[in-house]
Amino acid sequence: MSTQPNLPPATPESVWAFLQESERRFELYRKKLHADIARINRICDRNSREIGGITHSNGEVAESYFINSFKKYPYFAGQDFQYLDSKKSCYSKVLDLQDEYDLVLTNGVSIVIIEIKYKARKDDVEQVLKKAETFRKLQPLYKDFAIYLGLAGLHVYQNAEKEAIKHGIAVIKQVGKTMMVNDKNVKVF
Repeated sequence: MSTQPNLPPATPESVWAFLQESERRFELYRKKLHADIARINRICDRNSREIGGITHSNGEVAESYFINSFKKYPYFAGQDFQYLDSKKSCYSKVLDLQDEYDLVLTNGVSIVIIEIKYKARKDDVEQVLKKAETFRKLQPLYKDFAIYLGLAGLHVYQNAEKEAIKHGIAVIKQVGKTMMVNDKNVKVF
């Protein structure tokens, strides 16, 4: 036979008091939980801004490096380029099309469009391929120019490099203090 503590019999008043106390405790818990969630959200927002700022800064460092390198050595696919344009933004209201090009080199007969990444990944190759298509549509003055594509990164993942080369896109990366341009298999787009 089990023994149970002698509890007073439940009355409507005692049940009501128990429910009220439970509700009060639940409300305190709910308020604390909401305060904790709000605090966590503030921390996440702050961290997100900081990480976004770091990512943006890394991208700017990569762009600055490659832009300055091409200003100093404006050669690509065996050609000399006289004009360099960075952060070229193009928009067509008629086509409802917009694109931005990190670096564009021109010499009167050829154009080089280079997408610059801090870390170039395999997924970036598809983005680079679209650049030739949008450039032709947004810049009809250059319709007869040969277009070459490049993917530049301070770090280029090996699978990104293989994918870019497979598609005829040049791979540009930093090797020590030097910019290395692998444009052996580059093709005209």
